[in-house]
Amino acid sequence: MRKQLRAAVCGVGVVAVMAAVWATAPRAHPFPVAGASADVSAVEPEPAPPADQPYIGFKECASCHFKQFMSWKKTKHAETFKLLPEKYRSDGKCLKCHTTGFGKPTGFKDVESTPTLAGNTCEMCHGPGGRHAEICKGFGTTLDEADEKKARDSIWRVIPANICIECHMTQAHKESPTPKEMRDE
Repeated sequence: MRKQLRAAVCGVGVVAVMAAVWATAPRAHPFPVAGASADVSAVEPEPAPPADQPYIGFKECASCHFKQFMSWKKTKHAETFKLLPEKYRSDGKCLKCHTTGFGKPTGFKDVESTPTLAGNTCEMCHGPGGRHAEICKGFGTTLDEADEKKARDSIWRVIPANICIECHMTQAHKESPTPKEMRDE
């Protein structure tokens, strides 16, 4: 009974997050921009950022997005790799959901060589940020509308594919890959 209640509460939470992401996704200016219009009636879909960007890790993201980093750092997403028992820290089935970019050329390899990609980091939701970081290095703390557009167009606000369900909805539709000894009962 307790497991069913927990699953129901988690399911409602996931649906709420997905609804919030969906409701806010197609915005031209998701952050305050000097001189930006508040009219979103003619909003165009978010353009795709440059392809083949390398992953850069949460430390690079935190250098500009410190407030967001400090908020993320307090979440379970920041701890997903640490939650894995040692014997599963090299298991590809686990690393897909407990690290960022596993299996991709510049994604997580191991905790020694790519420690800032261990866990569900910024780039798990926003995609690789190498080009975004490169473009934004020359900007100050206040961006005009043109610089904001360059910055926004260089990374996803949220990856358009529903990345969350790749890990969070497996139990609802198929057998969970989580080892039985690690599942909440």
